[in-house]
Amino acid sequence: MNSSLPLSRPQSYYLGLALLLLVPVRLYGLTEGALPDFDSVRNWQIVQEVAAGNLRHLFRHASPLFMLLYAPVAWLTSDYRVFLVLNALLALVAVGLLAAFIARETRLPGWQTGLLTLLMGTATFLTYGGRDFTMSAGSLLCFAGLLAAYYQRLRQPSSTTVYRAAIWLLLGLSFNYKFLLTLPILTVLEWWQADGLLLRRGHWWRVGLLLAAPFVVLSTVGWLAGLRWYAWLGVYYNVLFPGAANAAGRIATLHLDLLYYLRFMLDFESWLVWVGLLGPLALLGQQWRAGRLGRGQPLPLELYVAIWGWCLLAGMSLLLKAPRGLLWAYGLWYALGLLMLARPWRGRRIPAPALLMLVLLVLAGNLYRLQREVYAYVRPTSYPAVAAWLAAHGGGPVASTVGLALAPFHPDTVRSIVSEQALTTLSHRGYRYVVLDAYWRVTNVQQFDSLRRQPPLAAWPEPSLTSPLLFLEHSEFTGLSYQQTLHLQQQARQDTAQLRVYEISEYVQLQHDVGAGLAPARR
Repeated sequence: MNSSLPLSRPQSYYLGLALLLLVPVRLYGLTEGALPDFDSVRNWQIVQEVAAGNLRHLFRHASPLFMLLYAPVAWLTSDYRVFLVLNALLALVAVGLLAAFIARETRLPGWQTGLLTLLMGTATFLTYGGRDFTMSAGSLLCFAGLLAAYYQRLRQPSSTTVYRAAIWLLLGLSFNYKFLLTLPILTVLEWWQADGLLLRRGHWWRVGLLLAAPFVVLSTVGWLAGLRWYAWLGVYYNVLFPGAANAAGRIATLHLDLLYYLRFMLDFESWLVWVGLLGPLALLGQQWRAGRLGRGQPLPLELYVAIWGWCLLAGMSLLLKAPRGLLWAYGLWYALGLLMLARPWRGRRIPAPALLMLVLLVLAGNLYRLQREVYAYVRPTSYPAVAAWLAAHGGGPVASTVGLALAPFHPDTVRSIVSEQALTTLSHRGYRYVVLDAYWRVTNVQQFDSLRRQPPLAAWPEPSLTSPLLFLEHSEFTGLSYQQTLHLQQQARQDTAQLRVYEISEYVQLQHDVGAGLAPARR
């Protein structure tokens, strides 16, 4: 099979048409909401800092390429909605790149190429995960590029294909520290290939220098800007060996839970994912019985893709969990699901009309889940109303419980706090109000009991803060299990308002009176 063959004209046509159909799916209601999580807000702030020449946080999350990619946008606008839309479209480009690779290598008919793209593009988590301002979109793009480039390296061993794959790998490592997870998988595949290409003609050390180049160059830039020379590498160390518990009390990085992702896929993704996850096992058995499964023998495309999916599932099952842990795998399993349905088994194949109807039913199910799990929580955000109330009542810097989503709407400082004890200090620094943002529930930072027992000055709903997917996305931060996280979400849904404003001085005075025995604690 020649991996350099381009997409046929029908494949390109249906791929482009499918991507156009996916644009409204990805962008629906996106600009009506706020930045959905703490990391999205901090990334939006840091990108603006970098655009202004302040590199202090360039290496946050070991993602300097993300910050540098969006810094030019910040020269033109600070509107967070522009960044959300651009990142959502970048995630869609990643889906297109992955679909193009699968379609090209399997020579899918044009109409099946379009269906493949729609299946991946309407996956529940890939859609939800493409609606924030984090590194996920760029990470998925780099992974799709690496997957295609390394498959060419396996099928067409040469220095060109090796270096092409290495370039995608260095881009991924510069975009997201989680790209380190690809290294053991690539090592296993390289061992399986058994052609010794990396060890010949000095390829191994040239690849090593290539991968080290961005670390050396950007670390030097950071050092010249006043950062420590090991600032980037220090992020990796802190991830692997956290020095203290976070605000939710979580300290570990390892957590064996073999059922977390299986439960998530059962509850939030299509049955086709299971066909993609388990179906290649039958193909694996066929290859084994036919004697075509051994070191040095080429892997069929389906098994190559399946190995990536299986290894990602196995590796992430050892770590703290969140749906984004399998960000790269969902599209693979949807693709494999379609390939398993379309391939002949024992000489028989599902007729094209029946396959079309079956896939359309899967797509209908995907859209239903998007409505239930994503669009149902799309409402015009209440944060502008909070900012307007604050402005009408004196404005100034404001404290917010854990979350920072108010920041794009409030012209003054928004200070994230993880304990109500900080309010006494902030009151002396000119902070007049605190917003009890229900993001504290999402992150399970249980430090605001006294504050939330007081009557608020004003309150607003913010349904996005009750989304099950939002809670599950923070289970890595909280360290809670799948069931514990959903139980936390069910409790949060019972709350009638997610944003409440309090006057700090009244709270501080009440706490002083309670401590002095002058007033009873409210319950």
